[in-house]
Amino acid sequence: MSVLEIKDLHVSVETEQGTKQILKGVDLTIKQGEIHAVMGPNGSGKSTLAYSIAGHPKYHVESGSVLLDGAEVLDMTVDERARAGLFLAMQYPVEIPGVRMADFLRTAKTALDGEAPALRPWIKEVNEAMKALRMDKAFSERNVNEGFSGGEKKRHEILQLELLKPRFAVLDETDSGLDVDALKIVSEGVNRAHAANDLGAAHHALHAHPALHQARLRARLRRRPGRRGGRARARRAPRERGLRSLSHRRSRSVEAWLPHLRPRSSTRSRRP
Repeated sequence: MSVLEIKDLHVSVETEQGTKQILKGVDLTIKQGEIHAVMGPNGSGKSTLAYSIAGHPKYHVESGSVLLDGAEVLDMTVDERARAGLFLAMQYPVEIPGVRMADFLRTAKTALDGEAPALRPWIKEVNEAMKALRMDKAFSERNVNEGFSGGEKKRHEILQLELLKPRFAVLDETDSGLDVDALKIVSEGVNRAHAANDLGAAHHALHAHPALHQARLRARLRRRPGRRGGRARARRAPRERGLRSLSHRRSRSVEAWLPHLRPRSSTRSRRP
């Protein structure tokens, strides 16, 4: 079983005001097949953690390590990290003018596998994945993300996730900006990838309770029977500032925990 392990990670970024330290000793272990939700308010370092794992040059790792099956990820180039089985679904997917989506997907698959996939089976697999995500086949002839709506860009991210079959995926607020219908389609895509490839995933979410310090403390979601079939609840340690990781260790549906990533204030009326 593959394991992605983050140990005492310190990361800084250059700003107009100078160097600013964002992550101050993050620890997180994700085993293949697990789904974690890393939650915290704006500026707590969720995207910084995602881009540091992926190897974005803007972020400087001051100390700590990221290990994939014992191999140091931080010593790898970006393409080596992808070939090792890491995948990043971006919060704001970029447009690539002049590059057709079909060419982009097949080139990425060829780079990962070391050889081009057989054309007929590949086209069939792409069409089936697009159909499941309710994407028109015409999208494959368009430039990557150019003119796509926010929901279409997020579906394209999940299309890549299903076709490239990574071992671990970091989903940077993939649910942000999606309506209920699009959220269901995207979460179903994550479920399919998780079931088909025993995918390990970390989902970064904004809507959360005040987070726990440095992601060291973990809350495991569990089912409790109830009149309406039960609802997911979390065992929580005392609240502190920073990141929090909700560990979804059993192979349950993503939809089981996505609806619960909301602040308490949205479901309770405030007292005057």
